Amino acid sequence: MTDLIKMGENAQAARYELQKLGTEEKNNALNAVADALCSRAGELLAANMLDIQAGEAKGMHQGLIDRLRLTESRIQAMAEGLRQIAELPDPIGEVMETFKRPNGLLIEKRRVPLGVIGIIYESRPNVTADAFGLCFKAGNAVILKGGSDALKSNLAISSVIRESLAKSGVTPDAVQLIGDTSRSVTDAFMKLNQYVDVLIPRGGAGLIRTVVENSTIPVIETGTGNCHVYVDKDADLDMAVKIIVNAKTQRIGVCNACESLVVHEAVREAFLPKLAQALRSRNVEMRGDEGIREYLSDCVPATEEDYGREYLDYIISMKTAASLDEAIAHINRYNTRHSECIVTENREAAERFLNEVDAACVYVNASTRFTDGFEFGFGAEIGISTQKLHARGPMGLKELTSYKYAVYGTGQVRG
Repeated sequence: MTDLIKMGENAQAARYELQKLGTEEKNNALNAVADALCSRAGELLAANMLDIQAGEAKGMHQGLIDRLRLTESRIQAMAEGLRQIAELPDPIGEVMETFKRPNGLLIEKRRVPLGVIGIIYESRPNVTADAFGLCFKAGNAVILKGGSDALKSNLAISSVIRESLAKSGVTPDAVQLIGDTSRSVTDAFMKLNQYVDVLIPRGGAGLIRTVVENSTIPVIETGTGNCHVYVDKDADLDMAVKIIVNAKTQRIGVCNACESLVVHEAVREAFLPKLAQALRSRNVEMRGDEGIREYLSDCVPATEEDYGREYLDYIISMKTAASLDEAIAHINRYNTRHSECIVTENREAAERFLNEVDAACVYVNASTRFTDGFEFGFGAEIGISTQKLHARGPMGLKELTSYKYAVYGTGQVRG
């Protein structure tokens, strides 16, 4: 606990140093870190190999091994991500609004850093560099708590970042990595609210739930994704097939992949055989209600659990709806407030879906896979927020800021 307190004190001191940096200084430091990651790639790969070997010895699933693995190209991509962040507009100091009161007070609403950000994440070493870059450009100090499976990789990456910052004349405590991966230290970190302003969990449902339920630090919840596509009675059915196949299979292990399908009963006969053929060709298992199985003999019966599940696999749940109202009600009951889509040529139905579905991102005639910082034009992202306070949806630089009011007077006093 003593080490955590020291890290908190260091981060608090660093935040005030970072607030003094100009845009050019921050960008130069980011580019220097990017160069250092590339030039010291051999060290990073050697550390990562130790994590890979330990994971394989434990029988880690190959999909998780792939997420853990660093390669020359992935290190290059980490560096390129930092260079892209350097190219993005600096949000700090932006005057968001200006107004003058009848008493002559001039009030400006200015964008400022959040302060100290804590991030708890699972075994993806690239997050170490991505999180640093975003937090740093937005003027925040960051304390990172990675998973035990990637500890050696994370330590190596954070060491390169800190050394590069020091060479650039920037406090290395802009980024600190907690080296103890024990549960007790994680629990203590979540209680460090006297030093950390915001905590962001990145990982699976279990990690996110643990942080939300146990943290005394305000949490920005980057949620899991039980995302739906609803095929309306007025849908272009060929378009619907194209969208569903992309949303389900383009990349299965991501939070914006489609996990559940709702189909208006009026189009089942024309639509379901066409969709099933496309899904079968990609080895997607279909689980549906009786109304779906009436037209698909190889569809497995869906359970209540299926409708609320984020599979992250080649499986999709399917539900029949007799109306738009029923479809919206089903989605609002089972979704995770992430990304939802309607396929329809009916403008009124589209607008109702947009207005009545409760989610961070709601689509008309487009794949849910676009819920992403880069795809939205925000640059890199720290995660997808599924909550409603402060930030919602893809979180880029601006979502890592707050604001304050600057008030200019000429001697006014309140009567």
